[in-house]
Order: sequence, then C-alpha cells, then structure tokens
Amino acid sequence: MHQLRSPSEAPSGHSPSAPTRELAQRQTGSVEVRLLWDAEADRVEVSLHDSVTDAGFHVDVAPSEALDAFYHPYAYEPRIRVIEAEEADDD
Repeated sequence: MHQLRSPSEAPSGHSPSAPTRELAQRQTGSVEVRLLWDAEADRVEVSLHDSVTDAGFHVDVAPSEALDAFYHPYAYEPRIRVIEAEEADDD
C-alpha cells in the first residue's frame, strides 16, 4: 500500500514562498511519486523515482490531469524513454 503525505507534511526546504511546492507525495515499495506545482510558471509536474534502479522521470501535466498523473504516472511517462529502451534492446 502507498502512503500519502499532505502538503503540510512536505519535506523541509519547501516553504510556502518557494517557487515549487510539493502538493502530494506517495511511496510504493522503492518508487516515490511526487506532485509538484511551480506557482511562478503555473506549471504542474509529476516526478517519479525508483530508488532501487535509480531510474525516474519528470513530466509536465495539465492541471486537469494532475491527480490522474499522480496515481498513474507510468501512463504519462515521456515517450522518448520508451524509444530509448527499444533502441537498447536492438543492440
């Protein structure tokens, strides 16, 4: 099961006046997913990091898709990563 942290439990270093705010964070096994908002740019980003493989990605998402992307980040994974993986398989 994953854990959710509210914005009030965001890690230190994320102050309300900081340009980027963590809106939500969850951990499932070794995979951490964060939902971030850049207030100055009015941009929403989902960040995924797997601490075992050290793989991950960041992707901008439309505000209307933010929660869906947070709960289903692999559906929003940048296409370029899939192409790179296929090219590596060809070697």
